[in-house]
Amino acid sequence: MRPSQALCYFVVLLLASSSYASVLEDTCKAFGADYDYCIKFFQSDKDSATVDKRGLAVISTRIARAAAVSTLKRIAALKAADTDKKIQGPLADCDAKYTGAVNGLDEAARDIAAGKLQDAVTYLGYALDVPASCNEAFGEVGVKSPLAAEGHEFARECYVARFVTTMLSASKPPRM
Repeated sequence: MRPSQALCYFVVLLLASSSYASVLEDTCKAFGADYDYCIKFFQSDKDSATVDKRGLAVISTRIARAAAVSTLKRIAALKAADTDKKIQGPLADCDAKYTGAVNGLDEAARDIAAGKLQDAVTYLGYALDVPASCNEAFGEVGVKSPLAAEGHEFARECYVARFVTTMLSASKPPRM
């Protein structure tokens, strides 16, 4: 490769990299007051600096899915360790809800990749509702949810995923 070709290749890579970085920054700026959270959220996945908006939507869904899986592990540990029958019901309810969220987030990622953005937004909305529903199950038996902190973080992550996907669907040209 001649030096001029190498320089040209480097410039193209640099422009592409800065273009994707601006996609991330522009997306997080649109997110508003939680700009810093948005940047930190996406920094947990190294690919977020090199993808377009659709890639950010898929990545955000993947990050939220990982949080749901982590919460499922915590639920399993609580179910195994706590013999209080009073909370076994809400734990089982939360287990089912987070399992549904994982499945829904998988479907949302597939829908984003396939361009079915409205379907993806619907699945992300269902996932976003899981923590509140889980907390309600504990409230019904008069117990504070031991999953409140995880639920709060999961809801924030689902909100980012839904926001990015909604933003992507708004910028998508109409179908002919």
